[in-house]
Amino acid sequence: MKGKLFVCGTPIGNLEDVTIRLLKILRKADLIACEDTRRTIKLLNHYKIKNKLVSYHEFSRPGKTAFLISQLAHGLNVALVSDAGMPTISDPGQELVRQAIDEGFEVDVIPGPSACTAALAIAGVDSSSFIFSGFLPPKPVKRREVLRSFVRESRTIVLYEAPHRLVATLADIATVLGEERPVVVARELTKVHQEVQRGKVKEVLCYYQQQQPRGEICLLLPAPEDKTQDIDMDLIIRETRELIHDGMEKKQAFKLKARQYNIPKSTIYECFIKSDKDDDR
Repeated sequence: MKGKLFVCGTPIGNLEDVTIRLLKILRKADLIACEDTRRTIKLLNHYKIKNKLVSYHEFSRPGKTAFLISQLAHGLNVALVSDAGMPTISDPGQELVRQAIDEGFEVDVIPGPSACTAALAIAGVDSSSFIFSGFLPPKPVKRREVLRSFVRESRTIVLYEAPHRLVATLADIATVLGEERPVVVARELTKVHQEVQRGKVKEVLCYYQQQQPRGEICLLLPAPEDKTQDIDMDLIIRETRELIHDGMEKKQAFKLKARQYNIPKSTIYECFIKSDKDDDR
């Protein structure tokens, strides 16, 4: 008989956030593939579970995927876990799940906690429609490029971020999406030092500039109020062109008009570039 792959959600912090079904699978599986054996063993020890652990992380995937598939082929049941939350959600596991499906093995899911949905639940923002974009690029240029793609996004945006990059990311959000943009930073969810900071990005940025954040971070960008619906962008672009024609630098003109109309500077920039392209046609 072929083995079965179980994709298992584990606690994102509090070890008591487990299901009876998860504990049953972790006990009965022939082996547990985990992102970090040192993290998973704490969960197993807490519930007095003894089982075989195999490391399976981002840097060992090519070789370990083949090994785990071979174990399924020999009839062994494999439980896949990440350090916290659901595997494959910004965590290793997607390749193993895809390969198991392609080769005809049964894949089951043991649902559990997720930082994404936990943050949405506690943030107090509109969660009726949202997008999950995982981790932003670590390099500033690429990060700002992705943020610019969010300018016209009307849904709540959920991101993960590393603590040492949070301040830089918040600063980029202020630059690209505007200092008044509302944000929520949910840190160390379900853990002893859980913290949720809500406010305008300039306020939250100031808070974290004064104290270095630590731990796992979920960053939410609620959909902003549509402040451009009553604004005549054609008029703003004409006024911007007049300032530039009179000798003002483009960057300063964009900044001036953004402050005047209380809209992101990047919005004016994008409309300006689009207007240039339309004129060239």
